[in-house]
Amino acid sequence: MKIRTILNLFLLHVFSCSNALALERTEYLISGLEPGSLKTALAHCASEPLRVTDFSIGHRGAPMGYPEHSKEGYLAAIKMGAGLIECDVVLTKDRQLVCRHSQCDLHRTTNVLQTDLASQCQVPFAPGDGHRRVKARCCTNDFTLAQLRGLCARRDVVNDRAQSVDQYLLQGLASQSLPQNECGTLLSHRESIQLISNSKRKHIPELKKMSGTALRALGVSVEEYADMLVAEYRDFDISPDRVYLQSFDQNVVNYWLETYPDYASKVVFLDGRGRRPGFRASRADMDSLYEGGLRVIAPPIPMLLEVNGQGGLRKTDYATYAVDAGLDLITWTFDSRLSEIAGFSRDESDGLRVLDALNKEARVRGVFSDWPEVVTRYANCMNL
Repeated sequence: MKIRTILNLFLLHVFSCSNALALERTEYLISGLEPGSLKTALAHCASEPLRVTDFSIGHRGAPMGYPEHSKEGYLAAIKMGAGLIECDVVLTKDRQLVCRHSQCDLHRTTNVLQTDLASQCQVPFAPGDGHRRVKARCCTNDFTLAQLRGLCARRDVVNDRAQSVDQYLLQGLASQSLPQNECGTLLSHRESIQLISNSKRKHIPELKKMSGTALRALGVSVEEYADMLVAEYRDFDISPDRVYLQSFDQNVVNYWLETYPDYASKVVFLDGRGRRPGFRASRADMDSLYEGGLRVIAPPIPMLLEVNGQGGLRKTDYATYAVDAGLDLITWTFDSRLSEIAGFSRDESDGLRVLDALNKEARVRGVFSDWPEVVTRYANCMNL
């Protein structure tokens, strides 16, 4: 079983054991910190009511304990004080925007394989065994919005070697938030706008990459796809200063900057360039992005922090160059990217030290989290 699957199973077990543990995750992390000023400061305010903060961003809702991009997960992130809630968007067969992490993840994140709609999947379920993995591929553009509304959202936890659909979806395992066999609610992008707006939170939608083949079949260009996202906020008369448009695609980012100047100050470039061999940050690069109109950049956490040689953390050159160029930093993802900081502690509680360094060293303005309550609590304690 893949490492990611094992980790997800562990987290599922932990958060299924007790609602109280899930609601006290911050206290659990604080208890594991070495004595010091950070532990003292966090412990002092750990029991105070949560206050909403834009420093805390709900990453797909709250997927550490809830189905990602589900109504239940969004409501949980709102309850946890996240000031911004993320809806990743993709298109359905009838060209409707829905909240999904990717174009083709429905076989993992919904129960579609257990329904009559399974026959519409691009790749039908084929069992795995000890030597080969399950094959399945179900994409949003295989289904209409009406069809998707009939599915259940589920946590992205699967057995890649399963010999049946029920084994693949780990039938019988309950999440912390949804008891066994209870159905998580999928949302259209429009429904997410209503839910988030009614809760007086800000929007941080990501335009997910769709294959050129899928877009051509739908008769939609990349630019039209990007326009559709903006149009739905305009339809609801959402103020542009409450919408952070995101994309990993620099061409999409530049298109938004040029086409929608009223949204430009909040357009977010999700910077995945650090994955490319040989990428090196530079002040010239950051200056160029700023001169092109960008004001917010979002790299992963390991791009912003490095070990300082004494067991602590310091900001990287990337963080320095970005801030000095005038760019605001937000970063992803607390809970899942912490162990990727080379040479730093793998202890779960030391994630709070990472959070502290992101604030004080890298000077980030917001942190995506799979369990926003932790980031919210930290921000509240530090009066952010």
